[in-house]
Formats: sequence, structure tokens, C-alpha cells
Amino acid sequence: MIEIRPLVQDDYPAIKNIYDMGIAAGNATFETQSPEWEIFDKKFLPHSRFVSLEENTITGWVVLSNVSPRECYKGVCELTLYVHDDFKYKGIGKALIEKVIVTSEKHGYWSMLAVIHNDNPASIHLHEKCGFRMIGYRERIAFLNGVWKTTVIMEKRSNTIGI
Repeated sequence: MIEIRPLVQDDYPAIKNIYDMGIAAGNATFETQSPEWEIFDKKFLPHSRFVSLEENTITGWVVLSNVSPRECYKGVCELTLYVHDDFKYKGIGKALIEKVIVTSEKHGYWSMLAVIHNDNPASIHLHEKCGFRMIGYRERIAFLNGVWKTTVIMEKRSNTIGI
């Protein structure tokens, strides 16, 4: 069974290490360096931050952020998910997404977005398995390492909020 608990500040060195793996992969983020804790802490919703563990080792993390400060979009959030390279394909990503979906609905979110590099089919497939559907894409949205990158936008609508 995958252990999941709330993310706390003391977890940040492990979070940062996993994020750096995503940066190095080149198909998980457009960032070129991971943020300091203070920036991370301000960006993501405090009620929807979780880590997965195996034998007290952090194996992955998931967080949510608001997509807009506008009142009309208060129920729309964006999911960010990373799994340690050594623990991929073990159900960790799915467990983290399922946990954050439940938590998001408890906090009134009716739409969860995931913005994924189009050259990351494993992430796209994982999100589809968790009930996300493709709603669009942004062609050549960012220039990374000399290459124009495209993202797909996926959405998971709540089955209980905003129906």
C-alpha cells in the first residue's frame, strides 16, 4: 500500500530533488531550476499538498494551485505532480492524483487542469486513467533547450461539485 501524507516544509529537500529530476528530463516543466521553499510555499494551496512515501523515503508529490484570482474561477485549480525516477510505474502517481481529487472537492473545486508536455505520453496516459480528458493544446508555447515545446491541457471535472 502506498503511504500518503500532507507535505510539510521539512520535506522540501526531497521535493526539490524530485523536481530537479523533472527539470533534467526536459519533458515535465519549462523551469530550469527549482524554486526556493518560500516561492514554492506561496504558489501552491496549503490544503492540497501531499507526498507519497515508501519506508520513510519520499517517492513523489502532488500540489494544487489556483488558475486565476478572479472570483468566477475560484473552483478551478491546476495540478502539479512529480514522481521520483526510481519509483515510476508503481501506482504512486495515480494514488497521489486520486488523493488530491478528493481533497480538491472538499475545498469546492469543480475543475482540475493538468498542463502536460505533449512529448510526455506516460503522464498523459496516467491522467487519462484518473479521469482527465484532453481539452486543448498550446502549440509552441515555450522555448526550452533550443526547441519549441507544445503542451496539452487536460481537465478532470468533479462528479460532485459544479454539476
